[in-house]
Amino acid sequence: MVRGIGAVRFQQIRSFFGDLSLAWEAPGSAFREAGLPPRVVSNLLQHRAAVDLDKVLDAILEQDVRVLTLLDKDYPKLLKEIDQSPPVLYIRGELMPADEFAVALVGTRKVSAYGQQITRDVSLYLAGNGLTIVSGLARGVDGLAHQHALQAGGRTIAVLGSGVDVIYPPEHRKLADAIVESGAIISDYPMGTQPEGINFPPRNRIISGLSLATIVIEAGERSGALITADFALEQGRDVFAVPGNVLSPASMGTNRLIQNGSFALVSPKDVLDVLDLNQVEAIKIARQVLPADDTEAKILQVLGYEPIHVDEVCNQSKLPVERVSAALTLMELKGMVQHVGGMRYTVVREVNRGLGGSDV
Repeated sequence: MVRGIGAVRFQQIRSFFGDLSLAWEAPGSAFREAGLPPRVVSNLLQHRAAVDLDKVLDAILEQDVRVLTLLDKDYPKLLKEIDQSPPVLYIRGELMPADEFAVALVGTRKVSAYGQQITRDVSLYLAGNGLTIVSGLARGVDGLAHQHALQAGGRTIAVLGSGVDVIYPPEHRKLADAIVESGAIISDYPMGTQPEGINFPPRNRIISGLSLATIVIEAGERSGALITADFALEQGRDVFAVPGNVLSPASMGTNRLIQNGSFALVSPKDVLDVLDLNQVEAIKIARQVLPADDTEAKILQVLGYEPIHVDEVCNQSKLPVERVSAALTLMELKGMVQHVGGMRYTVVREVNRGLGGSDV
């Protein structure tokens, strides 16, 4: 809630103090020793003196908003993988395991008729094939992507540049209510935060961070959608761009992405093929038949896409080696993990690419 403290400084505080409750009670000199700039320390002390945390929490609960932190087991696994993961998420609606099969659809606010048609076709197809559509609730491509995902009977997630109780643009309030019923509205900004321009570029890292890939429908050369694409590339996620008329300003950004190596999206099925997601529904059913137990859950919290030795899995999970070994054998049969040799394992992203959820 303190201006000037984002993901990086939050982690800086947590690392220095070790305990956030202790940090909250610490004197200003301790924060300066931790390396926070004087202006930020001043903001923190002023805010701390004025705020009643119990009242803040009561207000959150009264509005049926859920709060997740990086320490919660339900925190989105894909988002936890990125640099500068949001320490806190405010959520209206519900995040589900199925949302690990998510793609971001973003683009210009001044979408052309061509862009509207492509957004409709891509959203309907992907949502109809079991993928969750992530976007930013903005005018243009974002709003259309949410609408068509709902039309397909699918799930969709909107990431805001304001508090989850401040819907922007205001004409999307009904759409926001529909999203809450079939997905979630998410923000890392505190309740009551207004939609200032500086809020939107940072929130784009969450849109791409929640997604296996980012699809840019239409974007001018300075479109915010290109910021989302840049974040996706930094996060090691695939980027698709819809080719367009070389004379159209709305396609200059997407054509440039393709020129620089992004996938050219010619058909919505391209997304499923590149990400190896043609069997999403079958995999979801398999999850329901073979749910992970506590042991598997702990192992999945340790494993990533870089090989980890069994001994290190035991150390980090604090589980005995015999239990870890037995669980890994079963998890490999389920297609959840892969033995890459030398007693080292990685999470499977369905044929090593497509599925970002570590309990796949």
